[in-house]
Amino acid sequence: MPIYGANHTSYTVSDLDRSVAFYRDLLGLEVVHQRPEITNAYWRAVVGFPDAQARDAFLKIPGSDHHIELIQYRHPLGTPQTLTPNNPGSSHVAYYVDDLVPFFERLKAADVQFISEPIYLDEGPNKGGWALYMKDPDGIVIELFQPVKK
Repeated sequence: MPIYGANHTSYTVSDLDRSVAFYRDLLGLEVVHQRPEITNAYWRAVVGFPDAQARDAFLKIPGSDHHIELIQYRHPLGTPQTLTPNNPGSSHVAYYVDDLVPFFERLKAADVQFISEPIYLDEGPNKGGWALYMKDPDGIVIELFQPVKK
């Protein structure tokens, strides 16, 4: 059977509390649930670490059925990656926003790291919209996208 939908996108983070605050308080995602300790045998088998220990949070993207999972491994600890848009394996989620420029100003005042400022899309399939790339506290790339208003 082919893929028929998506459940969540997961990101490994270094500090779950910091990341939850970023996605909840700055971006407006809603915390659905948190697990303070994950050590289930099935989960360890799925992730390929028989002695893994972690904690996580599931956050709902407003206006969507899609969720973001933030997971902090306590064991084994990982190595931070170089997360730039051109590196193979790098990824991002593009979030819809209503009014990108004022949202950018609010995030900038909170010292969020940006790859670009809001860019007006003057050609292509999203002509008339706005977009930018930014990074979360672990350097995970996030796109904010304001589609053209119809």
